Amino acid sequence: MVRTEIQNELYPDCPIRNILARISDKWSILVLFTLNQSALMRFNALQKNIPDISQKMLTVTLRTLEEDGFVKRQVYAEVPPRVEYSLTDRAISLLPHINSLIVWAKENMDAILTDRIHNRKKP
Repeated sequence: MVRTEIQNELYPDCPIRNILARISDKWSILVLFTLNQSALMRFNALQKNIPDISQKMLTVTLRTLEEDGFVKRQVYAEVPPRVEYSLTDRAISLLPHINSLIVWAKENMDAILTDRIHNRKKP
């Protein structure tokens, strides 16, 4: 099933499930966080700042984020065409929550990794 079509069949209108299905993939939050570092970014700059993302995945992620109103794509009629990406007000309103999640992850990652190792050793 295509990522953009993911829905929970029992609760299709659940806002939490729908939002998490759209932004909880491997790249969306990282793209939003990276776009927050600069007012405007071109595709190559984004890819350079997220070196392990493929061109295809960055394209798919940007399209999904644009479709949901998190990213604005501005195309300039130049030769060669210039395309810039920026965050929308919706994405900016989400950033404090992403930043809180990042802080929480930094504070808890060592303990989580320790628990993983400890729990793997249990018979």
